Amino acid sequence: MVCSVGLNAQPTHKVSFRITISDSMQEKFRTDGRLFIFISENPYAEPRDQLWPISQKKNHIFAGNFSDWKPDRPLEIEAGLMKTGPFDLVNVPEGTFAMQVLWDQDKEESRINAAGNLHSQVLPVNITEDRIIEIRIDSEIPPRKLADHEFVRPVEIQSDTLSAWWNRPVKLKASVLLPGDYFDHPEKRYPVRYNIAGYGGRYDRVYRLARKNSNFSSWWFSEEAPRIINVFLDGEGPFGDPYQLDSENNGPYGYALIHELIPHIENSFRAIGTPGTRFVDGCSTGGWVSLALQIFYPDFFNGAFAYSPDAVEFENYQTINIYKDQNAFYNEWGNPRPVARDLTGDPMIMMKEFVQYENVQGSSSTYLNSGGQMCAHTALYSPKGKNGLPAPLFDPHTGEIDRDIAEHWKKYDLKIHLQENWSEIGPSLQGKIWIWMGDMDHFILNPATRALDEFLKHTTDPRSDAKIIFEPMQGHCSKFSHRQILEMIAEKLKYEPNKVQ
Repeated sequence: MVCSVGLNAQPTHKVSFRITISDSMQEKFRTDGRLFIFISENPYAEPRDQLWPISQKKNHIFAGNFSDWKPDRPLEIEAGLMKTGPFDLVNVPEGTFAMQVLWDQDKEESRINAAGNLHSQVLPVNITEDRIIEIRIDSEIPPRKLADHEFVRPVEIQSDTLSAWWNRPVKLKASVLLPGDYFDHPEKRYPVRYNIAGYGGRYDRVYRLARKNSNFSSWWFSEEAPRIINVFLDGEGPFGDPYQLDSENNGPYGYALIHELIPHIENSFRAIGTPGTRFVDGCSTGGWVSLALQIFYPDFFNGAFAYSPDAVEFENYQTINIYKDQNAFYNEWGNPRPVARDLTGDPMIMMKEFVQYENVQGSSSTYLNSGGQMCAHTALYSPKGKNGLPAPLFDPHTGEIDRDIAEHWKKYDLKIHLQENWSEIGPSLQGKIWIWMGDMDHFILNPATRALDEFLKHTTDPRSDAKIIFEPMQGHCSKFSHRQILEMIAEKLKYEPNKVQ
């Protein structure tokens, strides 16, 4: 067990690492990559999966880039790696830790647990004196694949648009969950629901719903369930989740979705294929993306069901007003800004610590290519920077906000977009916006949704009929329900029979 005495009060010791590559991994090993050392206080989870500073039992991460590492030679590490804090390898506090090493050598995906990366087993280590830790990299992260299921289908296409933009093959992936009567009626065509996951959720999440004896599966294959095709979009892009939209850094992901992936899916799985029978939904990142897709493509979808969306306007980018505030880490009184809180309002994670975890994960030693949440926001909202990475809204280490970059973010500020384009797109959005938000959202996203709600209430020509629900003392995505969304879609189609043609 981890020593209960606070880290700052404990004796400390120097910990060095001697890392070797197992014989079975020699041929799979690439000589250039980023090395991660995890020293976790949590014995119940694999350290390489604990990439947020959200647990009371912290996972302390150390990382550095290495080139020309020969797999038949051990790599010896004593100090000099970037860290999440608060200690270095030369002063590790006494206690028992779960230690693990990961070698990030993959060049295709944005996050460190990508297929093809190599890692060690978890090693319990008791630190009571200076130690050299012998640890061996002996495992490879396997490719992602869907489990076999009669009603689940994988989708993978090469995007001509994105491939041309990146000058290399770029594939788009998704999964499809078919309705229960799909094989009984080979001539029947169906409405489609496009689901976007919370941050970085992958297409294989479909299996959690489709697996035998799950509550959803039992309902979905009953006579009670609506007959709708479910599509689960993939949350992987060049800089983390691509948010399914065009951007200067990710490329034309929105165009590829609308003009390549969706037509392919709807032609392949007997969709009705009309705007009136096409819906988007999601929670958190998925809530923002579904709302943004409906707003930026108002005539392509017939409804967005958004739960706990990311900040829908940037005067309330969580606790930051990016257009006026000077610093992302500290407020005007000099106090640290929280990025997450519990339901009573107590801070859980501070912005500076959250960003530092992403800084350590990025091969640039900044959040700009970490594959994490801040990386993805920056890749979507910011222009391309001078070094080929997204231009940062704020300095990765000081938090100082760049006012010019903040101006560029206005393009993706959904409230501003609606304000500037309401007379044109407002009529097309009638009956299509549904938002749920907990008033104690863990990531402090409710103020932005409140501001959007206030704007929509005062629209004219037309007056918005958006339905926005604020539920007291509810947290992030606490009421998200696949079943509820499908039932709302079915109800909407019931009262719009002319669109089901």
